Amino acid sequence: MNLSSKKVQISLLFLFLLSTVLFSNGQTNLKVNVFYAIAAVPNLGIETKLGKHTSFQIDVTTSFWESINTAPQKFVLLFPEFRYYTKEFGKGFYIGTHIGGGSYKLQKYNYWSTDFYQKGYNIMYGITTGYQFLINKKWYLEVFIGGGSSQGYYKGYKISTNERYDGADKFNKSGEWILYRGGLMLVYQL
Repeated sequence: MNLSSKKVQISLLFLFLLSTVLFSNGQTNLKVNVFYAIAAVPNLGIETKLGKHTSFQIDVTTSFWESINTAPQKFVLLFPEFRYYTKEFGKGFYIGTHIGGGSYKLQKYNYWSTDFYQKGYNIMYGITTGYQFLINKKWYLEVFIGGGSSQGYYKGYKISTNERYDGADKFNKSGEWILYRGGLMLVYQL
């Protein structure tokens, strides 16, 4: 087992233990992003109440697409987030802060229609804002958008040969301020 996979396993174990402690003591909501589900890219979340106005959420987004126009579009993103609701937990407007990351093997948007794809990982941090609408006692709709800094570390490959095209010794690096989260969550209160 290499050091990288050991770090991933330790991180996942830590998140599992943290979520077990947090989610066993309060009101908990399960979520699915309606727009992402239509595109067959699952975005699932779980949020638990910490206080009258605060909560903690973890959500994951993943794409299993092996190829779109011959280019891979596989990725996984994980976002732990702390939220503050202006009214009370699960009602109305909120703002949240998050630090997340992911790994990917995909063709970035500015390389569409080329023979290139990228494989690597990124770290993202920023804010999310949204609004939760009550449908009935157990169901909510949540509209949200989020963004911030995305720092990517990747290697570039040719689709046709799987050989590196970028000439970098290790990883290329890119960073930008962008919107990278958003949608409409269907929320079920446990």
